[in-house]
Amino acid sequence: MAIELGNYSEEELNAILKEFKIVQKEYSFKSLTAGYINDTFLVFSEEKPLFILQRINHKVFENIEGLMMNINRAFKHLKGVDYNQIKLMPALSGKAYVSHKSGYWRVMTYIANSTTHNTTTEPEIAFEAGRIIGKFHILLANEPLEHYTDTIPKFHDLELRKMQFLAALARASEEKKEIAKNAILFSQDMLVKLTSMHSSHLPQRVCHNDTKLNNILFSRETKKALCLIDLDTLMTGYFHFDFGDAIRTIVNTAPEDEQEHSKITFEKYLFEAFLDGLASNDSFLTHEEIKALPYGVLLMPFLHGIRALTDYLNGNIYYKVAYENQNLDRCLSLFDFTKKALSNSDYMKKVLFEKLKSSEY
Repeated sequence: MAIELGNYSEEELNAILKEFKIVQKEYSFKSLTAGYINDTFLVFSEEKPLFILQRINHKVFENIEGLMMNINRAFKHLKGVDYNQIKLMPALSGKAYVSHKSGYWRVMTYIANSTTHNTTTEPEIAFEAGRIIGKFHILLANEPLEHYTDTIPKFHDLELRKMQFLAALARASEEKKEIAKNAILFSQDMLVKLTSMHSSHLPQRVCHNDTKLNNILFSRETKKALCLIDLDTLMTGYFHFDFGDAIRTIVNTAPEDEQEHSKITFEKYLFEAFLDGLASNDSFLTHEEIKALPYGVLLMPFLHGIRALTDYLNGNIYYKVAYENQNLDRCLSLFDFTKKALSNSDYMKKVLFEKLKSSEY
């Protein structure tokens, strides 16, 4: 009897694998449910994990060809003695993915004895996260920006998220607006603050654009960071996007949808450990980029929060939710962290100056 794996059976998943250039046999699968967007399965042969099989959410990522070209190109450069390479297994068609009746699928190599962390209290994990994100940027520093497609145009564009929020607010029921009134007021206030803080004098880079802690693979044995995963949002951006996204999930030891806001933290020892890891690489950031890093720590949790709020107001059409108000809980948790980051702005500037040897702010 076939084992059910969410919306799929082992028989269906094995049929998809037969379209890739891998050893043809019957594989077994384990569903990995951490992500909000794609359907992901660990592929086993005789109980040994070999591959990651993933269905790409083409409703979120409409340009599958561009997305896969981005990843294929980046994977060729993302390798080194201290950066583990992931490879895409080609389809029989020669492409890096297959188009199946159930959607678009890809297969990637699996890194043995690897793990991820949703949160951490360990300085060595924070240090390694900073080191590997810095290494990621160094490895892609010479990549021509024009060779990368924007898989989600204006993904971290504050003005776009503002317009989407206002449109959702105009359509939302009075009941939802009443339930979310505190989040709505905070959004309106922060949109003004962040707009006034924005700097346009920054170099663009090829960025990951979703560097939350659980998008970093770590060694189970040594706790060393191995590489970044989930590169669907890889496209041009600014370093403070990747910095801010990492910080929001590293210095906060609570889950993203934590409802007890007293548990949401801004742990300075983890912030400093992350900066030490980042600084362990050769210097690659400009003075203006370093100045923008505290802004990134405010921007990224706020952007994720306002997106979750917008989705809540729209009826939960983007993110997977386990219960009706989960997007609102995500939003309120992210906004609480934004407030805590805002209260630590002067501290961040001081430590960034000390750790990254930037000239005076």
